[in-house]
Amino acid sequence: MRLKYNSPVVLTFTFISAGVLLLHQFLFPNLIDIWFTVPGHGYFSFPKNIVNLFTHVIGHADWPHLISNFSIILLVGPMLEENHGSQDIFFMMIVTAVATGLLNVIFFSTGLLGASGIVFMMILLASFTNIQRGEIPLTFILVLLLYLGEQVVQIFQQDSISQFAHIVGGFLGSIFGFIDRSATKK
Repeated sequence: MRLKYNSPVVLTFTFISAGVLLLHQFLFPNLIDIWFTVPGHGYFSFPKNIVNLFTHVIGHADWPHLISNFSIILLVGPMLEENHGSQDIFFMMIVTAVATGLLNVIFFSTGLLGASGIVFMMILLASFTNIQRGEIPLTFILVLLLYLGEQVVQIFQQDSISQFAHIVGGFLGSIFGFIDRSATKK
């Protein structure tokens, strides 16, 4: 038996994110604040922070934050990458990163970092894995109610978690699931 790099997009994303956190902790204490956090409304500077719209999903506050995101990404991501292809899953991740970052800049004054928008995109997208044309999977409805319903309730709590990014990610995963016909059976 040999070791296989079975999910290049998901694994590369995981290793880069862990590497950035290691560099932040041991060599560059401002790395995540400067390059991997989207500043909120009133703090975003064009063109200085454009790169942050893409990179905020790589930065994480600490190891528990990274592990909570990547435990789901590593569980669901390889299946999605195999089903949709590396290029499509990479595109979906980029769109989710930019959308969550841009909407955070427009609506919130707080910064945004972490891959939870991508986590929720993957969770909702995974519920479409066995979709047949012209059908709406019941698993999608249940996942939508459970995962996004919980986020809607939690919006009213004061914490440092961006439920809005979760909702946007889940919404995008739903859209990708409905429009990505390359993974559907005819």
